[in-house]
Amino acid sequence: MANFLKNIFENDKAELKRTGKLADQVMALEAEYAALSDEQLRAKTVDFRDRLSKGAKLDDIQIEAFATVREAAKRVLGLFPYRVQIQGGFVIHNGDIAEMKTGEGKTLTATMPVYLNALSGKGVHVVTVNEYLATRDSKEMGEVYRFLGLTVGLNLNSMNATQKREAYNCDVTYSTNNELGFDYLRDNMVVYKNQMVQRDLNFAVVDEVDSILIDEARTPLIISGQGEKSTALYTRADYFVKGLREDDDYTIDLTSKTIVLTDTGVDKAEKVFRLENLYDINNSALVHHIDQALRANYIMIHDIDYVVDEGKVKIVDGFTGRIMEGRRYSDGLHQAIEAKEAVEIEDESKTMATITFQNYFRMYNKLSGMTGTAKTEEEEFREIYNMNVTSIPTNKPVVRDDAPDLLYPSLKAKFKAVVKDITERHAKGQPVLVGTVAVETSEYLSKLLNQAGIPHEVLNAKNHFKEAEIIMQAGQRGAVTIATNMAGRGTDIKLGSGVLEAGGLAVLGTERHESRRIDNQLRGRAGRQGDPGASQFYLSLEDDLMRRFGSDRIQAVWQKLNMDEDGDDLAIQSGMLSKQVESAQKRVEGNNYDTRKNVLEYDEVMREQREVIYGQRMDVIQAEGGLTPYVKGMMKRTIERQVAVATEGEKKNWNLDSLLDFAHAALLSPEAIALSDLEGKSATELVNYLYDQTVAVYDEKTAALNGPEQVAEFEKVIILRVVDNKWTDHIDMMDHLRQGVGLRAYAQTNPLTEYQTEGYERFQEMIASIEYEVTRYVMKAQIRQNLEREQVNTTVVKGRPGSLPTEVTKARTN
Repeated sequence: MANFLKNIFENDKAELKRTGKLADQVMALEAEYAALSDEQLRAKTVDFRDRLSKGAKLDDIQIEAFATVREAAKRVLGLFPYRVQIQGGFVIHNGDIAEMKTGEGKTLTATMPVYLNALSGKGVHVVTVNEYLATRDSKEMGEVYRFLGLTVGLNLNSMNATQKREAYNCDVTYSTNNELGFDYLRDNMVVYKNQMVQRDLNFAVVDEVDSILIDEARTPLIISGQGEKSTALYTRADYFVKGLREDDDYTIDLTSKTIVLTDTGVDKAEKVFRLENLYDINNSALVHHIDQALRANYIMIHDIDYVVDEGKVKIVDGFTGRIMEGRRYSDGLHQAIEAKEAVEIEDESKTMATITFQNYFRMYNKLSGMTGTAKTEEEEFREIYNMNVTSIPTNKPVVRDDAPDLLYPSLKAKFKAVVKDITERHAKGQPVLVGTVAVETSEYLSKLLNQAGIPHEVLNAKNHFKEAEIIMQAGQRGAVTIATNMAGRGTDIKLGSGVLEAGGLAVLGTERHESRRIDNQLRGRAGRQGDPGASQFYLSLEDDLMRRFGSDRIQAVWQKLNMDEDGDDLAIQSGMLSKQVESAQKRVEGNNYDTRKNVLEYDEVMREQREVIYGQRMDVIQAEGGLTPYVKGMMKRTIERQVAVATEGEKKNWNLDSLLDFAHAALLSPEAIALSDLEGKSATELVNYLYDQTVAVYDEKTAALNGPEQVAEFEKVIILRVVDNKWTDHIDMMDHLRQGVGLRAYAQTNPLTEYQTEGYERFQEMIASIEYEVTRYVMKAQIRQNLEREQVNTTVVKGRPGSLPTEVTKARTN
């Protein structure tokens, strides 16, 4: 640990020395750039871009670019970046994190690296924690960029696709982290390239980087849609398959647990459901329901695969024979069994796309950030995001009085002391900001202050616009503001007249947070830019952190004091106490880091699969010519898989009947192929025969279309529909697997390894299923001239750490 801390200190020292030299060069240009006219200053942008187009690197122009922005900010905003802000700017440009104390001007600091990187024309994203800050900064700092000839965009949740696309095409785009992630997921669900809104992810500057990349890292972004809602369709499909006869209408291969309709069965389905062609792509939902109804009725066995208990279908673990409470079959199979057993058919949501902030932000070519508190998480930033943290010195020395923690025996005694302190400070005109860990605590304290007759504001972070307004007023003389510890983050508290004489802003913490960063963020709200201020944390033995991690030594002190109710006002205040509390916080931070790392390790499996699917999906959308070779490759591999299953073991045991059933169900009409055509051939000959026959029929079908453009569109429609449906099913299945795999630790196996292995196997199964379905549809569907691509219906759901959705809005498909 000593060496680790030494390395951090040495790295900071070296980085400050490096950026200090660069900052001095920028400041040396001060007089020269001040002498330029507005037109000459704006012309710098054109000159920089011209030099970049001729091969110059960003680092070649960084000194001049920083000096340009510095001068522009002075003229447009009346703000002139200090030396330490210039240093912070170079840290950000380097792809690292600048830790700058509250009130040191991080927003202005970012303008320099943002301008420099925006000159490349590839786009810069400035990421904030809420839309109020994104709107505010795009307006205020945007004036500087617009003055210098850059375009500035604002990306909001309320915008449509056209507005978003315009925002992303700007040189600088302001957005929240949530909206960036959801736009990425939505872009990979579109069916036409012109529906996408984002460009390639080039450079992101993340404001309050610890909040976004650490605190929210455990919460994935999820786009989910309602699972199969049509109870009637499940019931109709169930009623239909119950009237079918084995061999005549369907065939079963119990070895592979597959079941398919015969041509007679297909004819019956088309008659019952009044269809011209069951395998028309527009009937894919019905085909899916019939397939699952067949499985439910003739493969899934009551009291072996599942039981019906109190009107609920419950899965039976095939290994242990125990009921798997809370688990459901995915892909609509559970609903099909419910229809079979005539119990209530339950709807369920289906995860259609998901990503963690960890994996989203690591896709940027360059990532950087700024915050007032990141040093305590430097190891995590380095390991997960490959970013170093550099602590930038304050422009003026911090003179805030940080008192040691006060510890009380009970919550009642603690809040009694807090109210007393607030009353005294309020009486002398000193503004007070009271930080609470939970909303309930803020409301309880508000009640106590009302009883004491102290006027105050309560801020629970429910309205970002109101939040900022309240925080900005929190520095006025005599103001008392109760806020959750994170509330108002990103907004400066400016002191009113007469406040300096009253001692500046006083920050009172009513409890220590799990994370030292949050406490430091709260404390740092006082004493900005050399202003006076004070901070004091109040603790009790009944606080959650103290009960979970409080030192036995602290408990022993209270026992020695033999305190009773009359001694409730007695408190302990010492540096030793603060160190014990910090030690407890470090243990919690370590636990939280392990949790986030665990989430990332599991999501790595999905990341690799997501990149494969999204990459291939984009290849399909962007393909200029036809996809016939791609489709024929799917046909060949599908045939190879089926032949491999049918020809296992000795030749006399080959199951050519099941191979013929497959050929009839997915490839050719019964008139085109008979069992005699398959007999006497080797496995390789079977593959070649089936493939040649299939390709001949397919070429004949596509020749009937009007030109290669219609063939290509037909193939794209089929592939995109199948891929999207199978991928969403796969994500849902992986979600279920993730929730259940932890139990395997009881069998002395590593859950992560099991998840990786089984996830890979399921992915391969999904690929095989995609290729089978594409083959079946292109061979069985009647090709129409007016097929259109369709996007799956979705509902955006803000991330959930294993709980119910917390925010639901409609996703746009325009």
